[in-house]
Amino acid sequence: MFKRSTTGQLTPPAVVQAVERITSVLGPGVTWEGKVSGNGGVRIEGTFEGQIGLRGMLVVGESGRVTCENIRATTVIVAGAVRGNITTQKLEIRASGRVWGDVVTTSFITEDGAFLRGQIRMEDHVDLELGPEPGVETPMTDPMDGR
Repeated sequence: MFKRSTTGQLTPPAVVQAVERITSVLGPGVTWEGKVSGNGGVRIEGTFEGQIGLRGMLVVGESGRVTCENIRATTVIVAGAVRGNITTQKLEIRASGRVWGDVVTTSFITEDGAFLRGQIRMEDHVDLELGPEPGVETPMTDPMDGR
């Protein structure tokens, strides 16, 4: 658990960041139209059409089919099919994954056989434009100030 340095002193282990995890699943055979937003991870194995804005991970499984004008999520993993633009900090397209749309990301990973029809724009930082994080209060302004 602890490593002994070359000087003979014990050093604590490196801090391991929390792994993003899936908290909700849209199962195979399920069709959903609407909006998915919030914190946490979502896995889609069925069919989804609408809006997606997540502070967390979105996984489109091999049987998953997503149609969305612009997916916004911290991490996106595609093993199924996505039709729409993707704005994310990290995009991974697996060998079975298919994406039709433009991508804005800071990190891009693909496996042999992955498909992307669109443009990729790599940035130093990506703003997901999801608004203030839930639970974080924003200061109220007094309309009387500024007279």
